[in-house]
Parts: sequence; C-alpha cells; structure tokens
Amino acid sequence: MRTVNLSSGSKGNSTFVESEMAKILIDDGLSYLEIKSRLSKINVDPSEIDAILLTHEHVDHIGGVQVFLKKNKNTKVYIPLFVKEYNIKSILSLPETQIEWYRTSDFFIKDVTISSFILPHDSKFCVGYSLYFSGRKVSIATDLGFISDEVINYLSKSNVLYLESNHDETLLIKNPKYPAKTKKRILSNVGHLSNVMSGQAIAKLVKTGVLQVVLSHLSEENNTPVLAYTTVKRVLSEHGIIEGKNVCVDVAYQHKIGTIFNL
Repeated sequence: MRTVNLSSGSKGNSTFVESEMAKILIDDGLSYLEIKSRLSKINVDPSEIDAILLTHEHVDHIGGVQVFLKKNKNTKVYIPLFVKEYNIKSILSLPETQIEWYRTSDFFIKDVTISSFILPHDSKFCVGYSLYFSGRKVSIATDLGFISDEVINYLSKSNVLYLESNHDETLLIKNPKYPAKTKKRILSNVGHLSNVMSGQAIAKLVKTGVLQVVLSHLSEENNTPVLAYTTVKRVLSEHGIIEGKNVCVDVAYQHKIGTIFNL
C-alpha cells in the first residue's frame, strides 16, 4: 500500500492511496493540469485513477472533480447516498454515469475496503475515510470542528493518519483580515481543528496504536508548518509522548506533494 498527500490547504486538497489493484484519490480540489502534474511526480497517470472519494462539497475539495471525470471516463466518484437529499448543485452536476452512491459505511473498490464516517463541519455533508488493504490502514479526517470518541475509534490503529491541524488560535483571533463571524465559525464545533486540538487527539490515538500522523489542511493565514509541528510536539510531550519515538509527525503542504509512505 502506498499513500501520499498531493495538496492540502484552503486552495485545494487531494490525497492518493494505492493498493495492488486500485488507485484512489480522496478529494480533488486542484485544476486538471495541477493534479496531472502532481500525479506524474509519483509516476501515475490520471487515466489510472479508479475512484475519487469525496469528503464534502466545498470547492477546495471538489473543485477539480468535474473536469477530471470528463477527461477520464473510467474514473468513478464515490458519494454517500444520503447526500442526494440536499440537492447540492456541484454534486448533482457531476456525470450520473460516473457517480457511485454508496449506501452503507463500508464498501469496496477492487481490493480495498473502505469505511466512511461523519465529521462535524459547516457543510451540507462531511465524511472521513479509512482504507484497508492487506492488514494496512490509511485514514483521513480533515475539516472538522472537534473529534468525538466515535471518530477516535474510526481512526484508531491507522498506519498512516492524515489529521487536520488547521490553525493557531492566537494567530486566528488576532488576524485583522478575518471578521469576527468567520473567526467564530472556525473556532466552533463545526469549524476546524486547532494545532492544540490536533495534538490532544493524537495523544489519544497513540494509545490505540497510531504511529504516523500527517498534519493536514493548514491555514496559510493562521498557521505555518513549523508552528503546527512544534505545537503538536509540545502537546504530545505534555502527555508523556515523545515525537519521533512514540509517534512520528509529518506535515502536508499546499504547494508540493508530501512524504510518500510505502506500507
């Protein structure tokens, strides 16, 4: 199993996961030329992508899907069936013949088993995913305001976990570019995880066997890779967890692909 984040942040998100038989994208918020370029860096052609798993309808996660499907007729996009009820224009405009509406939390794409689970976010719908292949597990949970015990359970024992670490609360609160309403939304239970909240969640997840975390969906306005990493490392140390020994913490980037993990 191979996984790599292709882009992570408010300007576009996509993560690649590969098994022996399947090549899967989780979200595609990039232009077609950009997603093609980033896939080429891991020697993958867009025509090889079997499926795109959608987490939610915000443009930084779905913006590139329409064109991707148009250019690659064999690629399917997977969306929870209940989403039909919301009549989301960007979803309903996708080619019906390429949509797979999945009915239950568990489904299959070739040799990969996939579980989806609800995440609390200010969108019409938002889900996280865990992908299983040959005893390995890759999970992704971004765009969520808090982590419940139920979500902790879904993410437990992941070999690689992509977890949101969106902002530093002090930077966000002091940011003059953001109106109070926006700050309140981001800090709410349907907003985004702060660096501290991410660190606290990782501390719980280490106890379940999670050994590799990639901090994801960092705000370019209210965070930096160094700040996210050092804050999470500090929070973990407060729980008696040593980064690099008890768990490894990496960071996903907006403008370049991240670390490639071969499991």
